[in-house]
Amino acid sequence: MNKWIRRGAIAAGGLVVALGGLVATGLMLGEQRAARRVEVPAPVVAYRTDPAALERGRYLYSSRGCVDCHGANGGGATLADDGKGLKLAGSNLTAGNARMAAYQPVDWVRSIRHGVGADGRPLRLMPSEDYNRLTDQDLASIVAYVRNLAPVPGQDRGTIQLPLPGRVMYGLGGIPEAVTKINHNLPPSQPVAEAVSPEHGQYVAQMCLGCHGERLLGGKIAGAPPDWPAAARLAPGEGSAMPAYKDADAFVAMMRTGKRTDGSNIAVMPFGSIKTMNETDLRALYIYLKQMTAP
Repeated sequence: MNKWIRRGAIAAGGLVVALGGLVATGLMLGEQRAARRVEVPAPVVAYRTDPAALERGRYLYSSRGCVDCHGANGGGATLADDGKGLKLAGSNLTAGNARMAAYQPVDWVRSIRHGVGADGRPLRLMPSEDYNRLTDQDLASIVAYVRNLAPVPGQDRGTIQLPLPGRVMYGLGGIPEAVTKINHNLPPSQPVAEAVSPEHGQYVAQMCLGCHGERLLGGKIAGAPPDWPAAARLAPGEGSAMPAYKDADAFVAMMRTGKRTDGSNIAVMPFGSIKTMNETDLRALYIYLKQMTAP
């Protein structure tokens, strides 16, 4: 055998062995990472059952993305299923799931604000960076509404099925969890008046952080399916999507229809939830985004 062919075969064999080792390491680390326990500070927020909390919770559940992952009835919903090994589905939040029926006030805080389940394991699908700064009142309202939902049978924890490359990436840290992205020592937001104001808009904009980033700079969404497009830049600066919306009416129309001003469809965004946001929230969000200063 020609020595160059032999050397090439040896090199190729070594590469295969190294790749196999990397895959095995990633899979092992992924199992360890998913099973680890995380300690986070989670001051208790007391339960509420009053009609005002239930109504506010209903609105937040439907408009802040909860319904997209957990379904209108709280029993869970499928986010992605490409038939090629990728399947993601939100868990059953209702009392029909014995695990959720046993939740205590601190468990709700830990899960919603911090992305950590009652057992201390990271909630890999939960976008808690969007909910970390909820006011105590809003968090209590969401919990009140969910606890009031009719029980749906099922003991599931949700579904996370990743193809082999995704499992390896997760194990090697290439797919971050919310728990690793949150500053867990930040206090909850203080209530601001619900008005068409930049202050209220900044509070509403927290629901955008998971996809558009902490500073709303956009870019590839970490851990998203590979066919998802990059999130738009919302902050001022080159490439920002906001100059396309000359007034609040145009922005509200986009949020209601999922279409840009040129009529093209916007992919990925949870318009099923967003379109239910009220005029105050949407117009306040527009004012905040338009008044932001460049990073």
